[in-house]
Amino acid sequence: LKRRVLAFAHPAHPSLGRPSASCTNMGIDLEAGGRVWSKPRVSKSENPYIRLLVKLYRFLARRTDSKFNKVILKRLNMTKKSRPPISVSKLAKFMAKKKDGKIATVVGTVTDDKRLYEMPKLTVCALRFTETARARIVKAGGECLTFDKLALRSPLGKGTVLLRGPVKAREAERYFGRAPGVPGSHTKQRVRSKGRKFEKARGKRASRGYKA
Repeated sequence: LKRRVLAFAHPAHPSLGRPSASCTNMGIDLEAGGRVWSKPRVSKSENPYIRLLVKLYRFLARRTDSKFNKVILKRLNMTKKSRPPISVSKLAKFMAKKKDGKIATVVGTVTDDKRLYEMPKLTVCALRFTETARARIVKAGGECLTFDKLALRSPLGKGTVLLRGPVKAREAERYFGRAPGVPGSHTKQRVRSKGRKFEKARGKRASRGYKA
């Protein structure tokens, strides 16, 4: 018992011989920035449709050499913030340069745009369509596909055009960046409201909050 107590209190006691490797290696040295987090993100959505699609495209990504399936799987697992909507006007603009017969693929929502007067014939695959966007696409002679139908029609992603909405278009993104008032900064000021009684030119004048 005395020998065990000594070993616990003094791992390098002369009567106990040299300490073992487990005693000397007490920790690991981390480089600046810490360890690289390489674990892929997994969707936390409780939507059964998205969960089934993740299973389907995980299988396709594993069993095929198609990079398209790997990208679709990655985007299905993204947060909703990273799956921004795209309007039919943007779809028409991007697909105008492509050859006919291509399928526009969006891992997100397709929305309507009243500024687009003439709707071209499009074949679109998306997670979701708004009611008016779906009606306009179908009325123009186009087609609205789901990802399970796309997997049957084009399992390797051939004949598809992968599109994405503007990720930085959120209102919150306008407040990110260099401080308001700093030369070269286009960051939006955080003020309570617009008006005579509220801060004006915040960050650009000492009398208006602060001067950067």
